[in-house]
Amino acid sequence: MAELSETLLIELDQAGTVDSTQLAEKLGVNHQTVVGAIKSLQSLFNVIKVEEKQSKRWQLTDEGNSILQNGSHEAVLFQSIPQEGIPQAKLMASGPNAKVGFSKAMSAGWIAVDKKAEGGPKVIKKVESIEDVVQQCLEKISKLDLSGVTDAQKNEYKKRKLIVEVKEVSYSVSKGENFTTSVSKQQVDLTPEMISSGSWRTAQFKPFNFNTLGVPATTGHLHPLLKVREQFRQIFLEMGFSEMPTNNYVESSFWNFDALFQPQQHPARDEHDTFFMAEPATASAFPMDFLEKVKDVHSKGGYGSQGYRYDWKMEEAEKNILRTHTTAVSTRMLYKLAQEKEFRPVKYFSIDRVFRNENLDATHLAEFQQIEGVVADRGLTLGDLMGVINQFFQRLGMTKLRFKPAYNPYTEPSMEIFGYHDGLGKWVEIGNSGVFRPEMLRPMGLPEDVSVIAWGLSLERPTMIKYKVSNIRDLVGPKVNLKMVYENPLCRLEK
Repeated sequence: MAELSETLLIELDQAGTVDSTQLAEKLGVNHQTVVGAIKSLQSLFNVIKVEEKQSKRWQLTDEGNSILQNGSHEAVLFQSIPQEGIPQAKLMASGPNAKVGFSKAMSAGWIAVDKKAEGGPKVIKKVESIEDVVQQCLEKISKLDLSGVTDAQKNEYKKRKLIVEVKEVSYSVSKGENFTTSVSKQQVDLTPEMISSGSWRTAQFKPFNFNTLGVPATTGHLHPLLKVREQFRQIFLEMGFSEMPTNNYVESSFWNFDALFQPQQHPARDEHDTFFMAEPATASAFPMDFLEKVKDVHSKGGYGSQGYRYDWKMEEAEKNILRTHTTAVSTRMLYKLAQEKEFRPVKYFSIDRVFRNENLDATHLAEFQQIEGVVADRGLTLGDLMGVINQFFQRLGMTKLRFKPAYNPYTEPSMEIFGYHDGLGKWVEIGNSGVFRPEMLRPMGLPEDVSVIAWGLSLERPTMIKYKVSNIRDLVGPKVNLKMVYENPLCRLEK
């Protein structure tokens, strides 16, 4: 390599410029060897200047070279046909390229098939002689002489895999500011031998590049859901909300359903919608005075309501489930608030996992993250709820909202929240909301003039809207592309 570098510098000193391809041909060496010498000289800082050049040329394939030597398949097939003709079956078995040659010879009008011949179809010549244009064109292409070779012919030969287009990269080398024909190798390390002998004084050292980047450290990457979750959490905290403890995935049906004034015959409490625990199957240690009030409001009514008028059963309330919503946590927190001596307004929020036995599709999973906000104060109305929700979603940068009247067992009035998904091109349900019913709040002991407004939504759907993901299975689950997790930027929510 050192000798080749010196030769290159001498050639450059004499000629002024050197082409890498021409130099390789002149020296009879591989072009990549010359490229290596050029790269080595480039590291010496302005000894040479290098300009990259790209070119394309046609090159014969192995099959093309075979045709160049022996003739095209159609010409070889034509020459093998005797004057009296030959049975088609025998001709087609004469070689591996007979089928291609037959097709091309027929298209050129060189041969014909006599289907009425004795003994079966017979191939005969239609012309006395032929000109093998394919072989002639390939000979020109092999010599890089494309005169007379049309684009149509080149495309045909490429389609027949007789030629391929090759991209070539060469370099034009000229003298640099520090050009010299005598180059000494630059030292990379200062060794003890250099220090002891004093040779370091005359040695040339390769400069350190202090601006180069080190090898990136192997780290984990935040999933888009975690990025959006943190943004939601910060918005809640900025709006003065306190985070509720949500570390109990397993919940009793009492806190998940009964305390929310959801009847025990409600379809949501069926196995088709809820995951029931096998072990432990039941819960105990309920606040019995509260439980009795819940039982009464279900079976007999109260607080202005006639209830559901059914036989409320303790065994249904004791069943353990995977919680279907974080509203079960809100229920516990509101009950705890009601036990305080003097009522105080509160704003709670939670973000955690819930579970529902649903059919999987582009926007539904059997488990997802639920976001919930709860405000308890005196005299709250539906207008307060809509105002807080609008303010909340504006901080997410989501201004296209719609509200639709809905029914929930534990809120009245109730509203579904819809947001426009630009990726799907349609309105998508992103949450539910409402004012908690007296039948839920009064058994807890909250004052009659206290109202509680609440709304809940999944974490996945706003994330899909922000990141323009149309299928939730591309965001969560075994089909997630880890490269997507690596490349997605931080979620910038407009506040």
